[in-house]
Amino acid sequence: MTSPLAKEKSGGFADLGPRVASAVVLVAAAVATLYFGGAIFAAFWLVAAFAVNWEWQGLIGGERRIARVAAGGVATAAAAAFGRNGLAGYAALDILVFAAIVAVLAGPARRVWAAGGVVYAGALAFSVCWLRESFDFGILAIAFLFAIVWGTDIFAYFGGRLIGGPKLWPRVSAGKTWSGTITGVVSGALLGLATAYLGGGPALASVQVFLVGLAAASISQMGDLFESSVKRRFGVKDSSQLIPGHGGVMDRLDGFIFACVFAAAIGLVRGDPSAAANLFFW
Repeated sequence: MTSPLAKEKSGGFADLGPRVASAVVLVAAAVATLYFGGAIFAAFWLVAAFAVNWEWQGLIGGERRIARVAAGGVATAAAAAFGRNGLAGYAALDILVFAAIVAVLAGPARRVWAAGGVVYAGALAFSVCWLRESFDFGILAIAFLFAIVWGTDIFAYFGGRLIGGPKLWPRVSAGKTWSGTITGVVSGALLGLATAYLGGGPALASVQVFLVGLAAASISQMGDLFESSVKRRFGVKDSSQLIPGHGGVMDRLDGFIFACVFAAAIGLVRGDPSAAANLFFW
């Protein structure tokens, strides 16, 4: 039997079937909840954030895992609620307080790592809800990020396998190549630009928006490498087996988490009442 790691190193398209089937279901659910918005959207992403913390706490080990998962769940729920109401300061305080509680519960050997899981999941819950609830451009902002992250992932996958070449960072990710990464980042930025054009007209299809897309696509790849490094650190291949062909929720959302937090940070730094509009108007 070929080991999972050997399959990853060998490239090819052996895992394409389950990846496509799982992706279709996930994309349909994400797009549907984006369209409906409100509590349905928030609930979808709250479940995702809860799963991220659950996987993270299991991946790193340590003491009192159930209590850590519960505390992280409270933190993510509050972060999502604060995000829906634009209360960034309260969300930050909530995440930091519960991260500290989880750190104490985890014991000395895992304190920083356990707290990091709460920050990671809480940042997702807040940023995605905050962006979606931004008036006028909330739905377009999330669609823009979907196009960038999904486009980057898809074109990096095919670009790396069809073009091949030197590995990007073999010590962290055995399968990721420079060719795939560059193909994915540029393609993701172009798809983001196309989404902005289709959703908001020519005024949104600017050089600045393309550059934002390039930055978000690059940061999404950093998220992928970050999660790979965490898994390497703790000696696991997948964060869980919840999603056929993709591993766990963390494995599927790593790039989106980083891109979404980056987009929310733009909103916070620029200070416009509509965080989503800050992605498109410069």
